[in-house]
Amino acid sequence: MRRAGPVMAAPGESLRRRKAGAGGPEPEAPPGRERDLKGRPARLRAGTFWLTRIVLLRALAFVYFVAFLVAFHQNKQLIGDRGLLPCRAYLQSVQRHFGGRVSWDALSYAPTVLWLLDWSHMDANLDTLALLGLGISSFILVSGCANMVLMAALWVLYMSLVNVGQIWYSFGWESQLLETGFLGIFLCPLWTLSVLPRGTPTSQVVVWGFRWLIFRIMLGAGLIKIRGDRCWRDLTCMDFHYETQPVPNPVAYFLHRSPWWFHRFETLSNHFLELVVPFFIFLGRRMCIIHGALQVLFQVVLIISGNLSFLNWLTIVPSLACFDDATLGGLFPSGPGRLKDQVLKIQEEEAQGARAPRTRGCVARGMVNLALGVLVAWLSIPVVLNLLSPRQVMNSSFNPLRIVNTYGAFGSITRERTEVILQGTASANASAPDAAWEDYEFKCKPGDPRRRPCLVSPYHHRLDWLMWFAAFQTYEHNEWIIHLAGKLLANDAQALSLLARNPFEGRDPPRWVRGEHYRYKFSRPGGRHAAEGKWWIRRRLGPYFPPLSRQDLRGYFTSREWPYPEPE
Repeated sequence: MRRAGPVMAAPGESLRRRKAGAGGPEPEAPPGRERDLKGRPARLRAGTFWLTRIVLLRALAFVYFVAFLVAFHQNKQLIGDRGLLPCRAYLQSVQRHFGGRVSWDALSYAPTVLWLLDWSHMDANLDTLALLGLGISSFILVSGCANMVLMAALWVLYMSLVNVGQIWYSFGWESQLLETGFLGIFLCPLWTLSVLPRGTPTSQVVVWGFRWLIFRIMLGAGLIKIRGDRCWRDLTCMDFHYETQPVPNPVAYFLHRSPWWFHRFETLSNHFLELVVPFFIFLGRRMCIIHGALQVLFQVVLIISGNLSFLNWLTIVPSLACFDDATLGGLFPSGPGRLKDQVLKIQEEEAQGARAPRTRGCVARGMVNLALGVLVAWLSIPVVLNLLSPRQVMNSSFNPLRIVNTYGAFGSITRERTEVILQGTASANASAPDAAWEDYEFKCKPGDPRRRPCLVSPYHHRLDWLMWFAAFQTYEHNEWIIHLAGKLLANDAQALSLLARNPFEGRDPPRWVRGEHYRYKFSRPGGRHAAEGKWWIRRRLGPYFPPLSRQDLRGYFTSREWPYPEPE
């Protein structure tokens, strides 16, 4: 149906006008939204990062939310007042090392706001930090907007936990989250809370900071493999990885039985993605987009095939900086007033030469971004030298704030899986042949051969991971496991909350607790053990630590200033 004008022209006259104008120039488009030849709204132009910032902030806020959720659920049991490694004792030891006072040296050695708080209620302090982090990250995740103050608060809160977390926070992704979070501070305006802060376009320095981060993460992981375990060079590592990774999931059970040629393909693909693809970042926009897409896909595959905490979710975050507004536009709905429409208007205004007046704030912002670039470049010098070194180290930091770090993963692959199984007995004589030993079950790590492997990513069961590492060593290298045994002897409710099953629930505590060393292997799908409902086949190797009673541990606890556990 045609729209009628003030005067209806005769058909013939209208036809003559159209023919006469057929060879002439096209009339200029009216001011406002440009449209393509089919009448659709014009696509977003490349080179701006308004939508990219929203995606980056929400992705980073999601990882922060998970990290603070893990902290809220587990910190009291691990580093609280009665935790396995109390952070109060750790801070006191740092204080004694630096002369018995809270000096600048102590603060720089372990930067944390806990230095400023009352240590007599450490559980409450830890919960407060975690809850503040949960609240701020939830707001950013839902709203998609933040300012420098909120992002800096998240960074300070998590750094305060990492620097007192001791071995429980010794994983590489803790430093990776701090570096990613530090860059996230400079994505935002200082005070303004707006999804599209018109006066603060996303800085190219910050975008390249994220790209530099993902480049180092992937290249570091690739180089540590090539320089490390021989199986990465002879392409056999994936024959073992699914079965021996820290916390396998159900998909890993089936992937482990893939054909040999598929495992070789997996290993070659890993080398390509970690050693070749990172350089795509520097080869122009299209290759950078391809890099981002391949790395996101790679991380999704890793998420599906294992429970690697929030590591892979976090690694996706800097990969998103490879995509500009034109690339991410399809993720946002179209329509008047929508974010995509607002960004298009901003782009059109900039194309017509309309720019915001240069204020003192803009000048200051430019100076801050320049300083950020110089800082990252300066701190990257030892990191680059480490990448080039044949003695490369992974997951290390060269500064106390962990702003620029080294990364890597699975430089060596274990060929066999061993597990420490904690057992308790109510028997008066631990050596009696008829003593009935009952297993404690952990949340996620293998135990009962009939229990299906868990699926918890991005959540992180810190104790389960440390039990995996402890199986490679002796209990003398892991004093916390003896502390855990003492708490089990008292049926300590706080410690037991980290476990999935207490065989002495509703009963008197065990008289003895011991650690047994087992070798675990996946059962064969469709085989005899699988038909019996077993996901795992296990064989006892020997004792990990001998049977212990509460009385045996009194002196051990006293010498380490740990609270002696009393039965509950």
